[in-house]
Amino acid sequence: MSVQILGKGKKVSLKRRHARIRKRISGTPEMPRLVVSRSNRHMVAQIVDDTKGITLVSASTLTADFAGFEGTKIEAAKKVGELVAEKAKAAGIEAVVFDRGGNKYTGRVAAVAEGAREGGLAL
Repeated sequence: MSVQILGKGKKVSLKRRHARIRKRISGTPEMPRLVVSRSNRHMVAQIVDDTKGITLVSASTLTADFAGFEGTKIEAAKKVGELVAEKAKAAGIEAVVFDRGGNKYTGRVAAVAEGAREGGLAL
């Protein structure tokens, strides 16, 4: 299935990169997909089983775990990775496939992956 995304601009480029990535990456019950979504203010990480179409575990800077968090956005992103790894370990998930969501692997996106690795997930 080919998705044709036309136009120019940041959002179109992001969608085009994400479609290109998703052609190759899919989450299975043995190795689900770690999806990272970012906005200017927040980070969201979810572990998804694409065969069933369900979210197994999620963590975000919007949750109560971040109430009163003091630090930079990169530190918050790393904590999101550590939280999602902790929840994944509790759910019995050891290894995941990393889906950067069309974002470049730098800064906060890389910090989520680094936090997940430090939390014990195999990426």
